[in-house]
Amino acid sequence: MKRIIPMWIAIIGGFAMMFSSFVPLAESAGEMFADVFNVVAAIAFVLGAGSLAKQHLEKLSRRAAGWGYSIITLGSFIVTLVIGLMKIGVHPNENFPLAPFGGSNDSEGSAWSWIYEYMFTPLTSTMFALLAFFVASAAFRAFRAKNTEAILLLVTAFIVLLGRTFAGVVLTGWFPDWASGLRLENLSIYVMQVFNTAGNRAIMIGIALGVAATGLRILFGIDRSWLGGGDA
Repeated sequence: MKRIIPMWIAIIGGFAMMFSSFVPLAESAGEMFADVFNVVAAIAFVLGAGSLAKQHLEKLSRRAAGWGYSIITLGSFIVTLVIGLMKIGVHPNENFPLAPFGGSNDSEGSAWSWIYEYMFTPLTSTMFALLAFFVASAAFRAFRAKNTEAILLLVTAFIVLLGRTFAGVVLTGWFPDWASGLRLENLSIYVMQVFNTAGNRAIMIGIALGVAATGLRILFGIDRSWLGGGDA
């Protein structure tokens, strides 16, 4: 029963959500399952927060390697949670001016918005900036012109990397107007808009087909691995 009931809930809910987009009579059922999904997602967030706190508290109690980072993680989590729940600095909603908690945390001037804009966003940008150096270093070590495909990959990588920096303008900026298409900055744009876009679309089509195939396998009860214990 622990496997049959969740499977039938997934099948009924999946078909209801799918048919609600095509059959008007199924719209109410689709909306109901969407509300149920929101409730389940909220419960999952609570369970995830509890799991996060438990894991880092255990790491702190054992003084395991990197326990200092656990203090930062828990502290940031608690501060952000309290500010978000208390809605510090949030203005009341214009439609409900008498409800002090009716405003959104995303509103301008709120403490939660300040943390996101001036702490989380700069840290994310710093992380991606460091990641760019690691990617460039790994690419320099990994790229070897062993065959035609590797040579094309190496040349394309250098065109994009140099074209996205000031070095590309310095190296090829002197090209005349009739040869401006060969400038590195223009070649980089062409590669990203033509070849990269075509590759991304092919990948997205493959992902969509894979998601559709997996969804149908779950809806028809063929794939039961998500229930745990294998496909049986």
